[in-house]
Amino acid sequence: MGNNAWDWQREEGENDVWQVVLERLSEELAAEEFDKWLRPLRAEARDGKLVLRALNRYAKDAVESLYLSRIEELAVGSGEVREVEVRIVAGDRTPHRGGPQRAGPHGSAAEDGPAQEASRAPRPHAFNQEYLFDTFVPGQANQVAKAAAQHVAEQCARSPWVPLRSYNPLLLYGGVGLGETHLMHAIGNEIVSGVRSGDMQEATLRYRSVDVLMIDDIQFFDGRAGFQEKFFHVFNALLESGKQVVATSDRYPQEIRGLEHRLRSRVVGGMTAEVDLPEVETRTAILMNKGKSQGVDIPMDVALHIAERIRSNVRELTGALQRVIARAHFQDAPVTMELVRFALRDLFSKRARYVTVEHIQTLVEAYYNIKHADMLSRTRVRAIARPRQMAMALAREFTNLSLPHIAAQFGGRDHTTVLHACRRIKELCKSDPEIAEDYRNLSRSVSQA
Repeated sequence: MGNNAWDWQREEGENDVWQVVLERLSEELAAEEFDKWLRPLRAEARDGKLVLRALNRYAKDAVESLYLSRIEELAVGSGEVREVEVRIVAGDRTPHRGGPQRAGPHGSAAEDGPAQEASRAPRPHAFNQEYLFDTFVPGQANQVAKAAAQHVAEQCARSPWVPLRSYNPLLLYGGVGLGETHLMHAIGNEIVSGVRSGDMQEATLRYRSVDVLMIDDIQFFDGRAGFQEKFFHVFNALLESGKQVVATSDRYPQEIRGLEHRLRSRVVGGMTAEVDLPEVETRTAILMNKGKSQGVDIPMDVALHIAERIRSNVRELTGALQRVIARAHFQDAPVTMELVRFALRDLFSKRARYVTVEHIQTLVEAYYNIKHADMLSRTRVRAIARPRQMAMALAREFTNLSLPHIAAQFGGRDHTTVLHACRRIKELCKSDPEIAEDYRNLSRSVSQA
């Protein structure tokens, strides 16, 4: 069997067992988790043994620690397999998406081994070529994260290889679809580009033994003690040998309940940067830039109209734009407000149904542990008044209702009360970190409705 590529000698029907197992696991696991760890595996079933092949030891450890017992249960239960084994295929040339990746000097995501030592020529790498720093639209919500990621990328591509201590490890965290993975891939692309722009032979000698460990979505480590134990030792060894570590998460590690304390402490021991929900101006710029990259003119008022109504994450925002562009191509027409309203009518109406003042009030009441009667009351005690102001500000941000309409749903108040609440929360978000954190958390909850 060759060392440089997946080299299966497949015969008809030999992987039927694995396909059945995969279908069952796809129903049991979250889509992101399934795509990250199980879909990239290759299977070979012969003589009662199912051999699963992973690209590197991190993927192998993850499969063995997290899923092997369930895989064995399903495979052996089929009656065609007696045992399951997980192996590593070194030096694979096939781009591999998802999961922990080790970016070597040529950007490969492959296990160290004879094949890697034998050939140091540039090879295809696993980073998405569309995820660059130039295509990442900066804004107030993500400028620190982008700057930190660029610092790390520039330092790792520079000679000599000396990771910035204050940026190692680098943790990028935020809600789903806000850009953490984009920045991680941008780091990888920058490193690869930086190394390839110099003398390859010199770079090979200098960086022969140097890697960057990049872990996407560490929240999936939640509660998996066996895997965390192994990963902790790998993590420690890399940091102690001066190698750069970059990780992403959909929340701050302290909020991942099943993450071991020592690993949590290690992950936040360097630079942590939040990628927050972009403000409306940034969302508008993202839409206009995305349209420009596809040769489609998106007028500012049209982009603003979409950005004001889709606040959940960048992924949904760009997905909506793709629907608009497809409709424009289909009709051979320019992107206009009328076209957008028709193309996204179901999406707009769906969000309008779910994001209501009542829904926002319920979320805020649960967050601050107050009663609905308190929300509507006239009391000015801060413990009640501040959550009420927060709910008013969120209602103003996330609904298209007028000030009088919002005020009416807070015990029949005047619209000037809502206006004052919005201004007060905005001021407090700038001066009080706790209030700012509350607003971010609640905004994320409302966006995910």
